[in-house]
Amino acid sequence: MAKCAWQTVLRKLLRLEETADPLGTLPGIDARMLGIVDAALQDRDPGTRKQLGTFLSIIRWTPVVRFGRPLDRLAPERRDATLRWFQDCPVGVLRKGFWGLKTLVFMGYYGRPECWAEIGYAPEFDGRAGVRGA
Repeated sequence: MAKCAWQTVLRKLLRLEETADPLGTLPGIDARMLGIVDAALQDRDPGTRKQLGTFLSIIRWTPVVRFGRPLDRLAPERRDATLRWFQDCPVGVLRKGFWGLKTLVFMGYYGRPECWAEIGYAPEFDGRAGVRGA
């Protein structure tokens, strides 16, 4: 998979080192997850993809104002506090952007078939689930 700008920023935010398998250290974050998100982003217009990149940069650099360092250089508790602030942000556009980013992450994680059994999801692909009374 080709590395794209949003993946580079995400790696910095999560403090992932450039290695042969840079995502192998985090449970559930792997090339398949990133591929699912990347495929979804390919269906979006270039402006939306640019907004995502800009928003990831905002998330990275906003902590400099409070903590004097970008998000990827913060201690875990300060990083968590920053992300919680974005999640509950009083500025609507930042809060909505964070929830949009969170939705992409969830889509990538739960879109992987290997996690379906863990959450009790057993889809039927024959299109007759409604007929069976599911």
